[in-house]
Amino acid sequence: MEITQPNQVWSTDITYIKLAKGFLYLVAVMDWYSRYVISWELSNTLDIAFCLEALKEALKLGKPTIWNNDQGSQFTSPQFVSILEKSGINISWDGRGRALDNIFIERLWRSLKYEEVYLKEYLSGKEALKGIDDYFEYYNNNRPHQALGYRKPAEIHFEK
Repeated sequence: MEITQPNQVWSTDITYIKLAKGFLYLVAVMDWYSRYVISWELSNTLDIAFCLEALKEALKLGKPTIWNNDQGSQFTSPQFVSILEKSGINISWDGRGRALDNIFIERLWRSLKYEEVYLKEYLSGKEALKGIDDYFEYYNNNRPHQALGYRKPAEIHFEK
């Protein structure tokens, strides 16, 4: 399928963020066309609450035609699926073991970790929250992307 405009396909995924002692879990919602990070949330557990919050925050800013994610229990839960269905969004689940089905958000995790997380050793959740918030602000508004002709995600996402 050719992706030709913002809000055509959004995806979501979860990754871990290492702290000096322990881990946090990060979920993000990204637009495939612009690579814009629409929303994100951190949690110290893998329960569904932080994923639902990221979903609700993203839907305040727009609505995709298609929502893509893996088959994780948070994303296949009745609570998550019902929000998408009630919003009239088509759901696309990745095949098992098919990380390349969600390559854009996998590349986001790589960029975040190599450009921010691995360069710092977060001592607390508060430090991680600040660092990730600053990074996504930079990523969306200041970081040029080769795949976007060296433009920034916000430029593409909000282009009229």
